[in-house]
Amino acid sequence: MMSNNSDIALQSKAWPFQEAEKLLRRCKTGVPDKGYVLFETGYGPSGLPHIGTFGEVARTTMVMRAFEEISNIPTKLICFSDDMDGLRKVPTNVPNPERLESSLGLPLTEVPDPFGTHDSFGAHNNARLQAFLDDFGFTYDFYSATDCYKRGLFNETLIKICKNYDKVINVILPTLGSERRATYSPFLPRCPQSGEILQVPIEVIDPAGGIIAFDDSTGKRQTTAVTDGHVKCQWKVDWAMRWDALDVDYEMSGKDLSESVKLSSIIRRILGGKPPESLTYELFLDDKGEKISKSKGNGLSIDEWLRYASPESLSLYMFQSPKKAKRLYFDVIPKAVDDYATFVGKFHGQDALEGYKNPAWHIHGGDVPAADMPVSFALLLNLVSAASTDDKTALWGFVSRYAEGAKADQFPLLDRLMDYAIAYYTDFIAPTKSFRPPNEQEKTAFQSLKKRLISLGPDETNPDIIMTEVYSAGKDANFENLRDWFKACYEVLLGQSQGPRMGGFIALYGVADTLTLIDEKAKITAKDLGDV
Repeated sequence: MMSNNSDIALQSKAWPFQEAEKLLRRCKTGVPDKGYVLFETGYGPSGLPHIGTFGEVARTTMVMRAFEEISNIPTKLICFSDDMDGLRKVPTNVPNPERLESSLGLPLTEVPDPFGTHDSFGAHNNARLQAFLDDFGFTYDFYSATDCYKRGLFNETLIKICKNYDKVINVILPTLGSERRATYSPFLPRCPQSGEILQVPIEVIDPAGGIIAFDDSTGKRQTTAVTDGHVKCQWKVDWAMRWDALDVDYEMSGKDLSESVKLSSIIRRILGGKPPESLTYELFLDDKGEKISKSKGNGLSIDEWLRYASPESLSLYMFQSPKKAKRLYFDVIPKAVDDYATFVGKFHGQDALEGYKNPAWHIHGGDVPAADMPVSFALLLNLVSAASTDDKTALWGFVSRYAEGAKADQFPLLDRLMDYAIAYYTDFIAPTKSFRPPNEQEKTAFQSLKKRLISLGPDETNPDIIMTEVYSAGKDANFENLRDWFKACYEVLLGQSQGPRMGGFIALYGVADTLTLIDEKAKITAKDLGDV
């Protein structure tokens, strides 16, 4: 439903509203003939859903929600599975791969399911995709290429391709090598004998009737209609065909498909229509700055992200700067978690314009929950590290002392974050912890810090007061750059090269426990205090 603040939303310049504005201009004459604006995302079901799948659906949903905020035109989101594609190679990450060796070339919906749970490999992966999307609460209609081809949904457009065959093929041929040009056809006919999807030259016999001829896998000449599932289109033509048949208004894609977008858009115009509005997003990089590849297995999977952080933090990561290449690796997770909590916390005190700029609005479609967080995720990670515990009861003991009376039922988000923090600490922080003894200058600073904390008393929980004493201890030891003093705190006390703001950490961990930590790690004795 369109908001009364639609003009304010457009003023926000948040990228989903900028994309939605393109659609508003596209629909300047009103509701499209089909009755809605159609958003589409595509999926190749030769593998399982992955983090890129989530990103594309999440971002498209953000644009759709933004459009609904500025327009009264109904919307629809299709998740399209290209499950009529032929199996090109046997996947290495499935059980019973030998069951698939005899199915090379067959449509994925006719390849046996190696998992043994569905009628076909395509059906199995489609079910996984839908369960995946449902788990995240996406609203969408699922379309199967096999079903669309066989029930004639694409027939009218397939005939149009026949009628414009030369124009369509001449868009693609200049982009191919000489050997591929000799065998290329926009149509991939099915072999009547083997059922395979064939990549062979074809001849259009009857453009208006949609009849083509080709040589099958045995060399025998065959004729067939292009309608009702007897052929499948090659990728770039298939994309344009789908845009035409469904009248797609919006579809985003990765930078690696830029050339395909260009060619498919030309074909869509040849067929008499307008290509969808689109956003080209940048690709993800691994920790070395290299492009993430499913075949390489570098980067971060969605299951791994969700082991260490919430789906909302992943949505925030997808929202931010979609046109910039970003590292997608484990060390981006803590910041995403804390940034999400910060944006949610700010949202409820913002006016409409600032609210529309806030990523929390786009993550939740305007229905932003409350998220009171007395402790940041980064601080929680350091608490787990210092306490060396996976006992949530013990962690809540620290938190309830810091934020008096705080309990899990009062702060369910924080309680959930404790599970994430424990998992993250166990897998990434604990294996790399390396403590070192302090040098003489650092030892002087720790002596001063211990004395100052004793003076504050065990009940002090004001982070600013404590931080003043941490600063003063570094100055007492004549640190020219106090960053060197803070780094010493992290390396000596926590066994890490980086760490939290020490005032907040000590307030949460407790003055008494911090004094014990200084004793154990910096080896400061009562005799040492007399030297300060």
